[in-house]
Amino acid sequence: MSPNTTSSTGKDKLIADEEEVLQAVILADSFNKRFKPLTTHKPRCLLPICNAPLLDWTFESLALAGVQEIFVICRSHAELVKTAIKNSKWSKPGAGLKIVPIVTAKETFTPGDAMRDIYTHGIITSDFVLVTGDLVSNIHIGDVVREHKERRKTDKDAIMTMVVKQSGVNHRTRSKGDSAVFVIDPETSKCLHYEAVTGYPPKKYASIPREILNEHPEVEIRNDLIDCSIDICSVEVPSLFQDNFDYGDVRRDFVHGVLTSDLLMKSIYCYIAKEGYAARVRDTRSYDSISKDILARWTFPLVPDDNHPGGHSYEHLRGNKYIAKDNSVILSRTCKIGNNTLIGSKSQIADNAQVTASVLGQRCIVGAGSIVRNSYLFDGAVIGPNCVVEHSIIGSGVHIKERTHVERGCLIADGVVVGPQAKLAPFSRLSKRRQDSDEEDEEFEDAEEQFEEEEDGDDESEDGDDEDEVDSELEDVEANQDPEALAKLGSDTNAIIWPLPVVDEDEAIDDLEHPDNQRLMRIGDNASDLVLSDPGSVTSSESESESDDDDDDEHFYDSNPASSTTSLPLSTPSNLVAQADSAVISEFQQEVKQSLDRAFAEGHSVDNAAVELKTLRMASNVSLRLVREAVIAAMVSRIKIIAGGGIPQRQEIASMIARWGGLIDKIGGVDPVETVEILQEYCASSDRLPLFGQILAALYQDDIVDEDDIRAWHGRSKSQGQGVKPASLQDCYNKCWVTGAHMIKQFDEQDSDEESEEDADEGSETSEPAVKNPATKELPSAGGNSSEEGSCEESSDEEDEGDTDEDDSE
Repeated sequence: MSPNTTSSTGKDKLIADEEEVLQAVILADSFNKRFKPLTTHKPRCLLPICNAPLLDWTFESLALAGVQEIFVICRSHAELVKTAIKNSKWSKPGAGLKIVPIVTAKETFTPGDAMRDIYTHGIITSDFVLVTGDLVSNIHIGDVVREHKERRKTDKDAIMTMVVKQSGVNHRTRSKGDSAVFVIDPETSKCLHYEAVTGYPPKKYASIPREILNEHPEVEIRNDLIDCSIDICSVEVPSLFQDNFDYGDVRRDFVHGVLTSDLLMKSIYCYIAKEGYAARVRDTRSYDSISKDILARWTFPLVPDDNHPGGHSYEHLRGNKYIAKDNSVILSRTCKIGNNTLIGSKSQIADNAQVTASVLGQRCIVGAGSIVRNSYLFDGAVIGPNCVVEHSIIGSGVHIKERTHVERGCLIADGVVVGPQAKLAPFSRLSKRRQDSDEEDEEFEDAEEQFEEEEDGDDESEDGDDEDEVDSELEDVEANQDPEALAKLGSDTNAIIWPLPVVDEDEAIDDLEHPDNQRLMRIGDNASDLVLSDPGSVTSSESESESDDDDDDEHFYDSNPASSTTSLPLSTPSNLVAQADSAVISEFQQEVKQSLDRAFAEGHSVDNAAVELKTLRMASNVSLRLVREAVIAAMVSRIKIIAGGGIPQRQEIASMIARWGGLIDKIGGVDPVETVEILQEYCASSDRLPLFGQILAALYQDDIVDEDDIRAWHGRSKSQGQGVKPASLQDCYNKCWVTGAHMIKQFDEQDSDEESEEDADEGSETSEPAVKNPATKELPSAGGNSSEEGSCEESSDEEDEGDTDEDDSE
């Protein structure tokens, strides 16, 4: 082998070896307050889920995926995060992971700020995995990384691959308050459009740029995907955040911004995972859901009895019950342990106590006769005798004294004492008074200092800033306590009550963080009073009076009819695609109405008006019938109703049809039978019913419809009103049909007259070919029976008058 070949092979090997080192970046901060006050003195990533810190679950997920080097980006409570990393099994020699904590600047308030800090540190030199510190996953990320790198060989502008997973509407890990619409090219998996969707106030429509629909013959519009918050990023992603300081959130700002930018010209792809589990603990509701998924073994092999991130050992019993294996758990013979329950070591369950679908940390106690349902007790929590705890999260060292009832949705921070005989209101949030926590805080700081001796003064300053923020927040909460509410917490309590979130009218708040939307993301809240759509709550009269406004305004409050976007309905995730046609139709009807308004007002030619309508139809991809409906409605609605009718009325109709009738057949197809159907449909449901026969006669006169077309329409069952509701509208259809019957009768009589003339002239060489008599082409379409009465306008008089005029002309 030649030296050059050897050198080349060695270089390739070095490159391959370098590529095998997979890096990951963990954003440890949550950048929101959804777990307050549980996160007052610790970051969310250190809260336990199934008795292991969330950060350890994230480490385990990345290790399972083959990641070898991890950068943990932290700002809030950075010292606690660094201490947790030092104590983690992943920091021990031979663990297979290199974990580097990086403390960001004090001014880091969003994920975008953290990404800019990553760029400043210069730690990223190749493609990397971006996740958050609250991820639980068993997806093989290595497969996604390989796909991303292969794609980069053909698409140098591919900067990110987002991992998503399909789910049902009612999947418990699917967020009801924070979801998204993904528009994906099914051939390449390229994400063409991303739009965030909040649950409340309900966002009914997503606006998709029309150029996407024009440039891509086939797209998938997906609102059934769970965003796993796992991204494979190219090395230039941090620099894009650095160049665009308005990028705050990775999805809502960065992804949406890149996909809508005409300057960046970058591509983002989706990887729809068909196997595996991945979810992020975004809020207390997802905390509950993911805990149950872990207990139900959806996260295998990351389950309590095998590969537990906290290093604990549990015995897996029937019904997904997990009991610590060290024989330290004390269970009374009369206690009841329900399915999907985990009990940590050294915990005790007393006589007649019930624990169901819950997680108990280490050294927890549940007193005699107490009930714990769908709740989560951190280490050292004590529930006294005859208490009830439902759908709540109880912090470390909390003491719930006897006969206390903790209603659903409560969050009780570390060290709080409640009771005895207290009753917490649903969704109460409690933490300790500051003076009661001083002594414990000093002990904690002494222990923490053992791990901080080697840290520099800057880190100590950052940690001090965190404590100042905490003290300031607690001071504000303490200053606004309600004595009566505190008295209900029991005589021995040391708690303060955190206020319910409210919105200042003058304060600008993101829809995602709106208190009503946050209700969809908190544990124990079914949000039954937040009715997203309730047709039964509107009376029929209100519905009728507001229907026009709803169609024109509310349904399209996100859409400008003159814009280059198409609105898609989002009333429920499962029917997004099913309702897409309806949304496009409604928007098209608005736009074609505006186009015709301009054409009529400005006197456009028929050809120019037809070109514009064809363009609108192609952009909206609607059926030709819809265009024809719009044209006929525009013409008929502009025909003035002349008092007394007669010749002036027919002249008004003839003038309109002569000027604009040709547009009906120039919009892309000719279907005269459908034209008559649409004319009947419009007249029967409007005040133009008396004009139906005369308009039809004018269409016949101008050769837009023929005799055979009218006969074909008349022979259809719907022309008689069959299947049409309500009954009043059915009567109107029938009146149009009777009018058509009069026209057909006249056609028959005319044919009979022509045959008689032909017989009389038979044998004459000078006889001319039979032609349509112009006089008969002015048929007003013999009217309905003058004795008929109903709600469909007084058509009989005008129609009878038309008959008289026609008889005279003949």
